[in-house]
Amino acid sequence: MSSSFQRNNALHTVHIAIIVSLSFYRCPYSKFCCRYTGLPRSATNISILTTTQSSIAADLDAFEKAIWFTSSYLIAMSSLAPLMGRLSQVLSARLCMFSSTILMCAGSIVTSTSASFNMFIVGRVLTGAGGAGILIVAIILVIQMTSAKRRGLYIGLANSGMTVGVSLGAVIAGALEPKIGWKPLFGIQAPLSILAGFGLLFSIPANFNEKNNRYKHLTTRNKLARVDYSGAVLLIVTIVLFLLGLSGPRILAIPLILSALALPLFILNEIYIAKEPVIPISVLRSRGTLLTCLATVGFMMARWCVLFYTPVYALAVRDWKPAVAGSILIPTNAGFASGGLLAGIFHIRRDGSFYMHTLISMALFPVTLLILAFISTAHSAWGMYVLMVFCNGALAGASLNYALVHLLHLTRPDVHPIVLSLLATFRGFAGSFGSAIGGGFFGRVLHKSLVDGYAKAGLEDRGDLIRKLLGSPALVGTLKGTEKEVAVRAYEDGLKALFLGGVGLAIIVTLAQASTGWKGPTKEEQIDVEEDVEGEQALVAGS
Repeated sequence: MSSSFQRNNALHTVHIAIIVSLSFYRCPYSKFCCRYTGLPRSATNISILTTTQSSIAADLDAFEKAIWFTSSYLIAMSSLAPLMGRLSQVLSARLCMFSSTILMCAGSIVTSTSASFNMFIVGRVLTGAGGAGILIVAIILVIQMTSAKRRGLYIGLANSGMTVGVSLGAVIAGALEPKIGWKPLFGIQAPLSILAGFGLLFSIPANFNEKNNRYKHLTTRNKLARVDYSGAVLLIVTIVLFLLGLSGPRILAIPLILSALALPLFILNEIYIAKEPVIPISVLRSRGTLLTCLATVGFMMARWCVLFYTPVYALAVRDWKPAVAGSILIPTNAGFASGGLLAGIFHIRRDGSFYMHTLISMALFPVTLLILAFISTAHSAWGMYVLMVFCNGALAGASLNYALVHLLHLTRPDVHPIVLSLLATFRGFAGSFGSAIGGGFFGRVLHKSLVDGYAKAGLEDRGDLIRKLLGSPALVGTLKGTEKEVAVRAYEDGLKALFLGGVGLAIIVTLAQASTGWKGPTKEEQIDVEEDVEGEQALVAGS
């Protein structure tokens, strides 16, 4: 590969990363900001709700259902990620990205015109479906279009673009919502998604990866026939049922049981029925791949606790205004960008093992969560809090960079696109699990603390207030006297329990990452993968 070709690919990567982030942006001035200052935004579909949730819940009378505002988006994104990753390989990365932006446009229109909770959730699901294709394909493109020497840098840039969006989404939404309402914040997404879609269509090379694409000689009909739809449906059903069971104020047994029944059906389908599985069994046989993916899920779940609930802390416990509360995400995401970029610029400049670096950064991460658990109070020093969320973000950014390049070392180059798609899918799971499971856990602790607190204070008839407080942290600031004291303490209890849970989870996944090992694939694993790849190529040729 010539140096000029690598430089051109690198420029394409930067262009793609910026436009992908733009497609999530909600600020009415985002087009100009991204064009002239390069401040891309991703994941604001999540963070925007941390400062607008109270207004949406009040307008839709859905205080007790507010957890679904974010969970519905993330569940859709995670559930569809494997299918979108597969479609990008079989069909075209350009078309998958463009189609995803159209879905996001449709979801934004539905969300911004919603007059009921159910319609709002439909819009969020459509938006999440679009987000699945964009995030999965973007990660694959960044890896495939950069050299090993500059791979860490561009991974850091892509992650930085996404994490900048998390910060800006909460801040901008908090500032604009009191002036223009929450609906225009979602409505502006529609035209921006269309513009971003055409930008993606023209920025991604038409012949990208055409040389190594074994499906290039097939018709569209034959390409679509290669997709494992039954496996995709079973995987989607498994994930959705699992998340439904663990979301909300109560754990639901029936969805969890049905999810446990659907999982073995999915595995059997992949082994015995699917000609080209959504998740090839040969890849899952790799200990390094499986454990890295599982560790990534747990690690990012703990990270999402900070992203979801530090603005809630600022709103409910500190009594900050929505725009100011959203700004608490700026230091943690600045840390995330800094950690990833520093690791990529100064260290990740080669192929090979990054075993110890991954473990050290992951082992330090739960220390920051432990400190946050005990300083998330109304009277803690704000400087200490800002420092801890910054350190939390820096360790997360560095850990994800190291874990990704170490995974590439553990697997054969032949299966890197599949492995990357799988890792991206599991990273998507983390957002859903963090929102649904973490949100459900936080909600249960908060509900119990509110009920017990008001009962001890002799204020038993506060059922309607408790219902509203569960979905509106900003409501705490409007309370007075004992009612406010109880509500603040309840939110402190919920946050402490949530962060302590994140500590335990982060320790477990660090041990899982430690079990991945530091050696590359063995000769036996290489032979197994080669046989699987040759078998798939023979099937395609026979089509």
